[in-house]
Amino acid sequence: MKKSYLLLTLILSVGTLSCAEATHSETNPAATPPVEPGHYFAVPVNAGEIIETEAMNVRLDEVVSGLGIIWGMAFLPDGSVLLTERAGNLRLVRDGQVQPEPVAGLPEIYAVNQGGLLDVVVHPDYEDNGWIYLSYSARTADGQGYVEVMRARLDAEGSTLTDQEILFQEEPASNARHHFGNRIVFDNNGYMFFTIGDRGVMNTAQQLDHYGGKVYRLHDDGRIPEDNPFVGNDEAFDEIFTYGNRNPQGMILHPKTGELWSHEHGPRGGDELNIMRAGLNYGWPEITYGINYNGTIITEDTARVGMEQPLHYWTPSIGPSGMAYITGDRYPEWEDNLFIGSLSFQYLHRSALDGERVVHEERLFEAIGRVRDVRQAPDGYIYFSTDNGSVYRILPE
Repeated sequence: MKKSYLLLTLILSVGTLSCAEATHSETNPAATPPVEPGHYFAVPVNAGEIIETEAMNVRLDEVVSGLGIIWGMAFLPDGSVLLTERAGNLRLVRDGQVQPEPVAGLPEIYAVNQGGLLDVVVHPDYEDNGWIYLSYSARTADGQGYVEVMRARLDAEGSTLTDQEILFQEEPASNARHHFGNRIVFDNNGYMFFTIGDRGVMNTAQQLDHYGGKVYRLHDDGRIPEDNPFVGNDEAFDEIFTYGNRNPQGMILHPKTGELWSHEHGPRGGDELNIMRAGLNYGWPEITYGINYNGTIITEDTARVGMEQPLHYWTPSIGPSGMAYITGDRYPEWEDNLFIGSLSFQYLHRSALDGERVVHEERLFEAIGRVRDVRQAPDGYIYFSTDNGSVYRILPE
């Protein structure tokens, strides 16, 4: 059987987990779901009433509440979970409890507008090397912002990061306070991918000598792979994997094909779902299915030679954030579906796939709050976080 993971045990304590930054949440009591042998026998804190979806009936179990904007979640082999609060706190959940103090040892986080402490992932070989990877916005002495990616280890007490190493630093810094990206993904070969948005300056996404609006690929220790698509091009940064990306806040490794899937925010309309392939140009802002927020036209073109078309796009914008590709036997009716958070409309978005085509879509848990991150954890359950400071688990009925 699979190992037990903490969010199955977040509810061992009585009552909803909380901290000083408590935010509003509505909950309802419900019966305990069945749990497979070998897993913790968990009693949901606030599982709600049965919810009928198109494919199956589910309950929502609120396993964490009372935090700030929970931007990222990482599941550790010992059953602990790391949560990033965009305000700049790294939270450890251990033995069913959000630890009272944030994990120490982070650099200074520039928590402003869309910036702050962003994604968190663990190395594929975490059990052997203990590396945790974090992305965040930092600032210069004169107050300009930029993205950094670092790795560190967690001490035995779970209270402090150690062995900190900065692996990437965006240049130049900018006065813009939005479009930081940022998601981190490892592939099956140990390469690390991460995203940075265009930082609010559209044309930088097309400039290979500028870090804005790109997906990047590095070795796990920050070294640049020799086979990156622009290595040897004196007019391009060697770290670049793809370009022409506006503001990607969701990225996954497809568990069956091994390819890198990403979605990105459009402007007013034109959110995109793409497969990230080495050296390709995804078009922003030369082509787009969106318009400016004030209604003016960005470009008349939705397609050009040498620029990739999205697999799918959303108009109006759903404000996509976080993404999970569903596999396994927890939710057989949702096999090979993408789950994506909607910031704009405050629901969880389900996209049924046929290969690389979106063939059906459904809105789940409308008005739950701005859904920020979505993960299918090692225990097979789907978890998602919200800007209301909660984490929910989806329980099949």
